[in-house]
Amino acid sequence: MLSFFIVALAVSGLTAVPLQWEISVLHDLFSEGTALGMQLPALASWLSFIYKGILSVSREYPFIIYGIDWLAFAHIVIAIAFLGPLRDPVRNIWVVEFGMIACVLIIPTALIFGSLRGIPFFWQMIDCSFGVFGIVPLYIVRSDIRRLIAAEQTGMRSASRWATD
Repeated sequence: MLSFFIVALAVSGLTAVPLQWEISVLHDLFSEGTALGMQLPALASWLSFIYKGILSVSREYPFIIYGIDWLAFAHIVIAIAFLGPLRDPVRNIWVVEFGMIACVLIIPTALIFGSLRGIPFFWQMIDCSFGVFGIVPLYIVRSDIRRLIAAEQTGMRSASRWATD
């Protein structure tokens, strides 16, 4: 479960690097004249707006796209931090709890800043879903680690009883 989370976190970060190409593909699929675009006009309009913005920013202000590259880097670095609990879950349970806190914080961040930046509500919900779906595997991992801790403590108590007998 933790390996899945690490890979998903790294891959989601890496998808930020080819952003212009990805938006171009989505725009081609969902633009306002396509069958999908006619089925989902709000999404088509939003993707068209994003497409124009990304093209303009890439052309006029490429240093802003550099910030997106750093977003990808941050995802990879955070994913690396989760190798600690993979190696020594008991000692590194705090990393899993840190990840759970981050997942919870995604929701107010998406809603507050999404509203401030004019992001449509349906897109804010997509962003919130990363927190909702991210916390599930982390909660399962944390529960497993807590069971491991309890088992180790029980084993230590049993071992210390043998030493005193």
